[in-house]
Amino acid sequence: MSDQPEDREILRAKLNQETAKASWKELQPFFARGQTVYVAPELDLIDVALAFSEDQADTLALWKEKGQVDKVADDQAGAWFEADQTLWTVVVMPWVLVQPESLQ
Repeated sequence: MSDQPEDREILRAKLNQETAKASWKELQPFFARGQTVYVAPELDLIDVALAFSEDQADTLALWKEKGQVDKVADDQAGAWFEADQTLWTVVVMPWVLVQPESLQ
């Protein structure tokens, strides 16, 4: 991936078009394979997807340190399963980034 602003905007638009809502129950196979990554509600899901796509290790490490981005924990998965939680999702192979749907 080049550092050209146009390329980054194209990737941002592509990722935005690939977001979708899904129930946590639909995402169970990905969770079982350890491929689901939690994104805190205060972060922009597309910004996080871009960071994964561009391998922005420093940014990802900072978010992980703050507890804002990490693999979905077993207790969180259980709570979402019980609540039949709907999440926003976007795939950045091999990861499925998930963010709880905000209640507005």
